[in-house]
Amino acid sequence: MQRMSAMNRKLIQNLAETLCKQVKHFNKTETECLIRLFNGLLGEQAERRAAHGLDRVRFRNILHNTFGMTDDMMMDSVFRSFDKDNDTYISVKEWVEGLSVFLRGTLDEKIKFCFDVYNLHGDGYISREEMLQMLKDSLIRQPTEEDPDEGIKDIVEIALKKMDYDHDGKVSYSDFEKTVKDENLLLEAFGNCLPDAKSTLAFEQHAFQDTLN
Repeated sequence: MQRMSAMNRKLIQNLAETLCKQVKHFNKTETECLIRLFNGLLGEQAERRAAHGLDRVRFRNILHNTFGMTDDMMMDSVFRSFDKDNDTYISVKEWVEGLSVFLRGTLDEKIKFCFDVYNLHGDGYISREEMLQMLKDSLIRQPTEEDPDEGIKDIVEIALKKMDYDHDGKVSYSDFEKTVKDENLLLEAFGNCLPDAKSTLAFEQHAFQDTLN
């Protein structure tokens, strides 16, 4: 890693100090490491794009290569959940805040994160159509099945029956929250959008290696 100028180091320290007060799960040293990692990733982008932040392609590469995600729709939706201001780039603040929940979030934070990912149209509900769309992409089709969509429709109906407490034909945030709190395994019911323990550990060991020595 190239040596940072004293001024650059100071800037990163100041930014880390500000961000770690706004983010729950990282201390100042860890936040500094994440900022340096972010700057390194920006360095791989074209300069014009880097000025705005991390672009969708670079971020999807991280989700795929580091966290083993393969579903295009899910990766795009995770990108949107990190990109709070919807400017199609992830700023350093969005990067640290997003990773805080993605890697170390509480159950409540992860419920909110997964709901935002699954709420593809951003209307505050997970609809029957959204469920179909997500499950179609995430389930492995069996070549013997005559109409695989029928099987997925059955799963959607079972999910709705279990989650739709107010019987309005769609899943609201409070429906989803109640379901997952009753049964934690349903947190990622519509597709993997959080890292597993192994890839979380690998990412943290890489990102925070300076702090582990």
